[in-house]
Amino acid sequence: MDITNIAIIGECMVELKEINGIVTQGFGGDTLNTAIYLSRSLESYNISVSYLTCVGKDNFTENMLDDWNKENINTDMVRVSTDKNNGIYSIKTDSEGERTFNYWRNDSAAKYWITSENASQITADLLTHQLVYLSGISLAILTSECRDALFSILENCKSKGIKIAFDNNYRPTLWNNQSEAQSAYTKILSLTDIAFLTFDDEQLLWGDDTADQAMHRTIDLGVSEIIIKRGKDDCIVYSSDNTSFIPSVKVTNVIDTTAAGDSFSAGYLSKRVLDCSGSESAVAGHQLASTVIQYHGAIIPKSVMPI
Repeated sequence: MDITNIAIIGECMVELKEINGIVTQGFGGDTLNTAIYLSRSLESYNISVSYLTCVGKDNFTENMLDDWNKENINTDMVRVSTDKNNGIYSIKTDSEGERTFNYWRNDSAAKYWITSENASQITADLLTHQLVYLSGISLAILTSECRDALFSILENCKSKGIKIAFDNNYRPTLWNNQSEAQSAYTKILSLTDIAFLTFDDEQLLWGDDTADQAMHRTIDLGVSEIIIKRGKDDCIVYSSDNTSFIPSVKVTNVIDTTAAGDSFSAGYLSKRVLDCSGSESAVAGHQLASTVIQYHGAIIPKSVMPI
């Protein structure tokens, strides 16, 4: 791939994390996690990672943007709301590393980052990039009108040769109903070049019994590169000329599974944009994800990054 600019679309929230009864405050969100890990993984290369969202007018925003800039994330396309606040979530992790979340985001600034008034500017900005990445959560937080506007923008990008990567990240509580989600996923996948599908989410959304069902449905929508993530089991990497099963890295000390899938996607994309094969990229994805789950929270210290 000839990639110099990557745009990532989504939402950042204020994170309240409880560890051993002590609550600390940070920032998180699925695509932001991916943006940070992708930026870190590509810091030795002349590839820019930009984040596209709207942040709130509250006191968290300055520190939020400072954190992104410290991670070398381009914030030129970040809008600041004049009347909305940032979303907030709390996270509690059990002894097995599994998480429980609570969210306060129903009227967050990120829901309104795209409007009819700014659609043309967003289109112009995205057309300076070669790869756009977003997730099911990026879609779910939007109103139906904003979602349709985003689809139109991405159709324009697609027609200009820009690659689109999509991570399914299906969260039922963010959608009005399952049918609405299925319609939106069908539309975005018809525009997608690289699809990251967590199989548990595919089962939840579509009722699949096997990974083959998810694979063939996605192929039928025209996606040429598909990665099916299956937790601690092998991931499946499909392209038009090959299907590979890439084993995960076995971890005996799972501390916190937050951002496991987000970091896998970053590890994978960091190698694909450097023209590594899908199999090589999946190995990098597993390496990064297996490191992330051995630390508390979504973002690990830079000093322990494996790639």
